[in-house]
Amino acid sequence: MWEKEIRSFGNYLKIERGLSGHSHEAYLRDVSKLATYLASSLGEDLPIDEVREVHLLAFLKDLHGLGIEASTQARCLSGIRSFFHFLQFEGSIQQDPTLHIKSPQQGRKLPDTLSFDEINQILEQNDMSTPEGVRNRAMLEMLYGAGMRVSELTNLKLTDVYEDIGFLKVRGKGDKERLVPAGKDAFRYLRIYLESVRSQIPVKKEALNVVFLNRRGGSLSRVMVFIICKDLAAKAGIEKSISPHTFRHSFATHLIEGGADLRAVQEMLGHESILTTEIYTHLDRAYLSQMVRDFHPLNKEWRM
Repeated sequence: MWEKEIRSFGNYLKIERGLSGHSHEAYLRDVSKLATYLASSLGEDLPIDEVREVHLLAFLKDLHGLGIEASTQARCLSGIRSFFHFLQFEGSIQQDPTLHIKSPQQGRKLPDTLSFDEINQILEQNDMSTPEGVRNRAMLEMLYGAGMRVSELTNLKLTDVYEDIGFLKVRGKGDKERLVPAGKDAFRYLRIYLESVRSQIPVKKEALNVVFLNRRGGSLSRVMVFIICKDLAAKAGIEKSISPHTFRHSFATHLIEGGADLRAVQEMLGHESILTTEIYTHLDRAYLSQMVRDFHPLNKEWRM
């Protein structure tokens, strides 16, 4: 069923779209799934120019009924949408049946966050007797104390540090700059690192203005920051999925839990949309619900 059209679509993906082998196969597989479903559910082959929105909605409903995740449903619809766009462009069909179909809602996954005690446990695992330990403490304090992205941390310049007013100039996504306040501890440990460690490192020419350096005097990589965070969390016995971003999530969550204004948190995080920041209000509600379950006297699990 639809062998000719699918073959032409495959050639289009490979030659004109230049898709990778994996993506190319996935798109063709999605279209073939639809063709098989329609033939099975209707009991006969449906001509491709007679496929309507109702058929596609039934197909998506079937995927949902099989327990297929919304993200997978959305990817499958994307492949089918491309197929019908191609057919309309080629003149094989007059109307695109995917035109008014919305992608399945993908619930936003709430990120892991660290409690204040867990953050302290991680910091306690850091060996301040070594140059790397001093640097790492300053980095962690910046991640948690200013809510920075890991790329913003590794790209931080000496000329971006304004300790006298308690701010950092950060370059975020799209190379957009913003001023971010950082706590006293963040600046204190940064100053210790700059004065006692960085000043002793022979710095490579291209990294002269970079704050955080590796042992060889070059810019510290994002991967290295990931490794440092995961290693310290493992030493602290924390089994959550930890990354540099976890400190950023924790920064925002703790601000919201403490009553911070959502717009202010949006500004500090450098979010383009307030909707992105609102995920932390969901985290806050989850926290409050957990408090009720754990401590309300009417909870059946309450123990005196």
